[in-house]
Amino acid sequence: MYPLLSKESNVFIVEDLKKDIEYFINNFQHDKVFLLSDETAYELCYPKIKDAIGLSADRTVIIPSGDHNKGIESLSKVWHLLSHGGADRKSLLITLGGGMPCDLGGFAASTFKRGIQFINIPTTLLAQVDASIGGKTGINFEGFKNEVGVFNQATAVLIETSFLDTLDGENIISGFAEMLKHAFIYSADKWEQLKNYDIKSPDYKLLKELVADSIRIKDHFVQNDPLENHIRKALNFGHTFGHAFESLAMHENRPVLHGYAVAFGMICELYLSHIRLGFPMPLVMEIANHLEAIFGHFEFDKAHFEELYQLMTHDKKNESNQINFTLLEAIGKIQINCQATKDEVFDALHFYTNIS
Repeated sequence: MYPLLSKESNVFIVEDLKKDIEYFINNFQHDKVFLLSDETAYELCYPKIKDAIGLSADRTVIIPSGDHNKGIESLSKVWHLLSHGGADRKSLLITLGGGMPCDLGGFAASTFKRGIQFINIPTTLLAQVDASIGGKTGINFEGFKNEVGVFNQATAVLIETSFLDTLDGENIISGFAEMLKHAFIYSADKWEQLKNYDIKSPDYKLLKELVADSIRIKDHFVQNDPLENHIRKALNFGHTFGHAFESLAMHENRPVLHGYAVAFGMICELYLSHIRLGFPMPLVMEIANHLEAIFGHFEFDKAHFEELYQLMTHDKKNESNQINFTLLEAIGKIQINCQATKDEVFDALHFYTNIS
């Protein structure tokens, strides 16, 4: 394995996953090493590490797949495994799966006995470029996305891009949304590069390089603001609207993948960027049409506007009863802690409903 240049997030591109995970496991007493996975990752990805010395079925918990399972019940299952399995403060929890197990496992490890070490092995594109990196952990609570959590860096994040071969098209596309977000907040050159990449028929060799670039971009913001007090908030672009769309979809029992929700949210926040900061409207339309071609359209109407607005009021970035947005003056030129009136939020929702 070789490290990406990272201080806050210890990210490694692996070359022999079994050998590389054993390197970390050997720093711990083997009967103190535990594994968390979800059903999908356990079936498709666990075979690559099942023979690693130190792993055991007796110290493994498998939870149902899907972000709607990232809640108290699943968290309790992980704590139960650790508590009844004899875990102590010198134990290690390995998470294998997409963003949901990474978020959940990181939170479980961070809170069990006031904190044990954990390693993320992200198996989806979304988790590799976003969820597993940067120290955000948490669970959903009472219908709100990531309502409870802590900042805590993983001991290591091991990136095995061959796992991407196990993903269906929707999950590949979902992860690509976060890569596009990184491009929008970083540079026009990155946007041009990704705009010309066909994620629906991916070149996996090139994708491996793009994943590494995307991780470096995220790490650039994390290093400069580990606890999200300032510039790291740039990474929330698209997420204020996106999390509201995700919560609405969850409430209506029509869940959408996180990356899709972020893509829908980026269109709305680009429109807000236009009316608040003068982001060029022709570029708003170009990007909106490009995102629609990849991610499709999230259906809602004016009757949902108030509910979506109220969902945004629960966003963790909010301060002093104001909804905070990350907006763009131009691609790569960000403004954090932006506010918008309720009418402007409704205007953005109206703009979105009339795109297609």
